[in-house]
Amino acid sequence: MTDTPPIAVEHPRVSELARDPLPLHGRVALVTGVSRRDGIGYAVARRLAGYGASVFCHHFRPHDAEQPWGGDDVAAVLEDVRAVAERHGQHVTGVSADLSDPEAPQRVVDAATVEFGHVDIVVCNHARNGDDGPLSEVTAAMLDGHWAVNTRSSLLLARAFAAQHDGRDGGRLFFMTSGQRQGPMVGEICYAAAKGALADITLTVAEELADRGITVNTVNPGPVQTGYLTAEMWHRARPMFPAGRYGFPDDPARLISWLSTDEARWITGQVINTEGGFARWRDSARDPSAPT
Repeated sequence: MTDTPPIAVEHPRVSELARDPLPLHGRVALVTGVSRRDGIGYAVARRLAGYGASVFCHHFRPHDAEQPWGGDDVAAVLEDVRAVAERHGQHVTGVSADLSDPEAPQRVVDAATVEFGHVDIVVCNHARNGDDGPLSEVTAAMLDGHWAVNTRSSLLLARAFAAQHDGRDGGRLFFMTSGQRQGPMVGEICYAAAKGALADITLTVAEELADRGITVNTVNPGPVQTGYLTAEMWHRARPMFPAGRYGFPDDPARLISWLSTDEARWITGQVINTEGGFARWRDSARDPSAPT
């Protein structure tokens, strides 16, 4: 029997203990769903740019235009992100694409690769909202529509990203899920099913991409005010939030940006909730004793 020597513990050098003010300098991030200044994608893109990354922003305004909150000025959205990146000599551009098209994810990654030469970070932030309901009202077309955008396109983006990645350090892939693991999402069968699939595939994708130098994590941003929260909704939800406020888009953006840095290189295959202590059981409609 051959004695195997113990693995020596690696201690960081003193110079490595200080935090780099631009930990993503020189890296390229692709963020999907950067269409509205009230959205999470916009907040993520600005945070990544603030950390020193160049950012390729996918957007698809027609989806937002069909929602109650309406669309935004995409040119202004990109200019806001660009203003952050240019402070550090980085670049921002983007492309519009309907990710329900099975060919679109590859085209988006190809466009980002042509623009910047490579992609280091992919944040699958896009989502399809609406056209949903309880189980009794669900149709095959509704289920297929949510699957195509909320699940299939994210996996196709992951495939295209991994294919162009050459194994260099700093590869990061993020899926976005919702709180279907934390509590019921009444009336959102299609959305919850599609987003739940991403949470459950995270560990498998992380295992497959580990040898390519890519970490894979899924983030549940929790309830975030992206323009849909009304005063009536907040009155009902307030008892569930110990901090006394709803989430803001920059809350999940901070987590995703940190997970993109080398400080988080040992974190992969995880589904991470960033909900501010959201306590679903403290529903004022069900608990008359709850404070308002």
